[in-house]
Amino acid sequence: MTIRLSDKALSPQVFLAPMAGITDLPYRKLVARFGAGLVVSEMVASQEMVQAKPGVREKAELGLEQADTAVQLAGREAHWMAEAAKQVEGNGAKIIDINMGCPAKKVTSASGTGASGSALMKDLDHALTLIEAVVDAVSVPVTLKTRLGWDDNLLNAPELARRAEAAGVQMITIHGRTRCQFYKGRADWAAIRAVKEAVNVPVIANGDILGTEDAKEALRLSGADGVMIGRGAQGRPWLLAQVAHEMGSGPAPEVPQGKEREDMVATHYEDMLNFYGAELGTRVARKHLGWYMDGAGTGPELRKRVLTSRDAGEVLRLLPDALADGERVAA
Repeated sequence: MTIRLSDKALSPQVFLAPMAGITDLPYRKLVARFGAGLVVSEMVASQEMVQAKPGVREKAELGLEQADTAVQLAGREAHWMAEAAKQVEGNGAKIIDINMGCPAKKVTSASGTGASGSALMKDLDHALTLIEAVVDAVSVPVTLKTRLGWDDNLLNAPELARRAEAAGVQMITIHGRTRCQFYKGRADWAAIRAVKEAVNVPVIANGDILGTEDAKEALRLSGADGVMIGRGAQGRPWLLAQVAHEMGSGPAPEVPQGKEREDMVATHYEDMLNFYGAELGTRVARKHLGWYMDGAGTGPELRKRVLTSRDAGEVLRLLPDALADGERVAA
């Protein structure tokens, strides 16, 4: 199935979710090489982006050779959201996504740079000023990612979706939890159906989709047009392409085994070092190396050596042994 946003065709209908500290440019490139209909950047704080705060622009590194890449912006002031949108469009962003779903306290609290993310679901009038500002500022498609509501007493995603569509948003992704659930319990895919029935634009189901059976069930219960996978792809960058293939969209990915998997992980590690620099890169890489070793069943002593080493050369020397059992793990 192909999802269309203006003149852009997104296929297959399996997308990579934005994840803070995870979906940086090296990881998005890796997932895209296996196959994905869309990959989305880490959430980028709009005001900090415009004011060039250290580390923020790196999150918005776009990968301009990838047509199916979205940059996700967050904020609480229309001016900064519009300015950031214009900036990332000028840098080559093909799609801009607005974050109204992040549940983190530092994002949703009224202090500091908060009162954004899913907190905006408590004030839809204000939320719409941000959406309208971004849509009016750029010519590329604008999408929205949000949740079912703030809590069980405020399940207003259908109303937000209707108003967002009227303002020009071209696709809406719904995480099947409220903000107050954070990531507890199970995502309610059936509750997403109310959003699908409220709008004519494509709706994407998100939350707890860890494989093909989850994706099929999420689509069945929600009636959504596609799925967005986040945590399920950690350590498995081929998962999106695999799910798409098993749902009848796209070729089967060549899941790397043995030496090929070692080479993939080593290349990903080196890409992170090149992107962030050696010192920061070794720290950022640890979470990814940990997920790869989870899949390989790496023993605790060797795992500790890999994750605590500050010497990139040593890490690369240890990886073949650390991943030696990877070929026995089901793809």
